[in-house]
Amino acid sequence: MGKRVFITGGAGYIGSHVVKLLGEKGFDILVYDNLSTGHEWAVLYGTLIKGDICDTDLLRYAIKEFKPDIVIHLAASIDVAESVKSPLKYYQNNVYGTINLLRVMKEEGIGKLIFSSSAAVYGIPSKIPVPEHSEIKPINPYGETKAVIEKLLEYMNNSKNWLKAVSLRYFNVAGADPEGKVGFAYPQATHLIIKTVKAALGKIDKIYIYGTDYPTPDGTAIRDYIHVSDLADIHLQIIKNFDKLHPYEIFNCGYGKGYSVKQIIQTTKKVAKVDFSVEYAPRRKGDAPVLISDVRKLKKKLNWNPKYDDLKFIIKTALEWERNYFENLEPSSIFNK
Repeated sequence: MGKRVFITGGAGYIGSHVVKLLGEKGFDILVYDNLSTGHEWAVLYGTLIKGDICDTDLLRYAIKEFKPDIVIHLAASIDVAESVKSPLKYYQNNVYGTINLLRVMKEEGIGKLIFSSSAAVYGIPSKIPVPEHSEIKPINPYGETKAVIEKLLEYMNNSKNWLKAVSLRYFNVAGADPEGKVGFAYPQATHLIIKTVKAALGKIDKIYIYGTDYPTPDGTAIRDYIHVSDLADIHLQIIKNFDKLHPYEIFNCGYGKGYSVKQIIQTTKKVAKVDFSVEYAPRRKGDAPVLISDVRKLKKKLNWNPKYDDLKFIIKTALEWERNYFENLEPSSIFNK
């Protein structure tokens, strides 16, 4: 198992948790991030190079000098709504940026990749829970870019190329480091749990529920939420088992269970012990009624068991992070537990 890991996007929300876990396990880490949504203080281990994956010369220099054993590719634009408004930006950052990374990896003889994909590739699935072999039919530019990259990796594998890769399809990632050292630190909240904890702390006025007439028990959409630290652990398990896997593997990353929008709101109110305003609104175009992962493959092939499969705990860590986080603080002045 190689101990040198090159991580694009390692200063962001998910990336910072991956860096923290791998750093604690003794890995030698080089983070490559343009800090468009990430933060320098969030890189708790290794070295940070501020750079864009579309910058071929700097990317080549970083990889050539570091000589990683494996690359974890997390860098991407991820806002679905923004992708609809700015599809060119998403294809530039996500598709071209990945092609650029792959080209440099090939030049430098680096043949192992963990790719950060998304459940967005499934669109509105016909089968729940969603297995990895389900039809790929994304319904927005963000999901399309992830699907395009997955197809490229598949083609490269079919051509018996130099690359061995794993695509991880993330479902709804939430929560924060239980030790309170890293967490969600973007200015704009787009995910439901982040919005609910912000509402509980009075940082936003209300929560909107988009659609109450879905074919679900309480009429609101259901999603599969995974704690970000468990997701980080999946990356660690992939690294440990990389040589045992097929040349190209795809894994769903979730818990295999779902919670409705109303359940998330009610649980947040209980955990925070406060009430906040909720307003009902029409369905948003393209929202699936239910999206739950089938994680049998992940558990079987990696013998993976989550540590934090508890909705109250997920919300509690998100709430504690949101309550204690202030922008522009240095790592030593946030809080240590």
